[in-house]
Amino acid sequence: MPRFGTLDSASYASAATIDGYKTEEWTLKGVQLLEIHHEIDDNPADALVPRAMHPCIPEYAIIDVLHAPDSPAGEFTLASLRIAGRTGVHPRGFMIKAYCSNDKASRELASRWGFPVTTGDVSLVVRHDRVVGKASAGGKTVLEVELIDRDAISGTDVQYIASMHLARNKEDGKLVLVQVDPDYTFHKAERGRQQIRTFDAAAFGVGSHARFMNPISASFATVDMTLPKIRYVCDPEKPALQGTTKVAA
Repeated sequence: MPRFGTLDSASYASAATIDGYKTEEWTLKGVQLLEIHHEIDDNPADALVPRAMHPCIPEYAIIDVLHAPDSPAGEFTLASLRIAGRTGVHPRGFMIKAYCSNDKASRELASRWGFPVTTGDVSLVVRHDRVVGKASAGGKTVLEVELIDRDAISGTDVQYIASMHLARNKEDGKLVLVQVDPDYTFHKAERGRQQIRTFDAAAFGVGSHARFMNPISASFATVDMTLPKIRYVCDPEKPALQGTTKVAA
């Protein structure tokens, strides 16, 4: 029998309020994106994935630190945690929590695409020997990750999976899973070894459900990134093959 997530959607504390599904896309030029994949213990992690999704086997966490030098809301840096899974047969990452350096950008990301985001102090620093992503909230470091031993690769070697965001529709108050599937044009890509120096499980709302085990992969890229129009939403309590609705153009 297939496994499904066991997240209690009704008690999910980070759900944003989304202003409907008619948002226009944003194209962000020259985005720098550090992404880390790290295996986590399977069974406790099922409680971090909604019932609409299948957990991965083995389960893994996706940590992203993204710097956008320009956007309709100004420059911002975003650090996020996703848990990998599938909707039907499609790989997706369920976003648990994000921190953003720009308050206006936080509001726009939440209201347009349902990002579960809080404003904090977030940075992405590119040094000659490493890339360092860091997030702080309330004066406390909640995340610090590094990419070291960098090697150049082709952008075709990097695959980013779409996100699923649990949000509340402002119009009718319903909880929905919003699919956010950005497009990327690669200018530069690197791989390397990851180091997770700080991860505050409480600050990211995962408690004891995300037990980090084995590193998988790490990459750093410079891309043009388009946050898209919303195409699909799902009922978080039904399997995606039954509960997915295509949003009218």
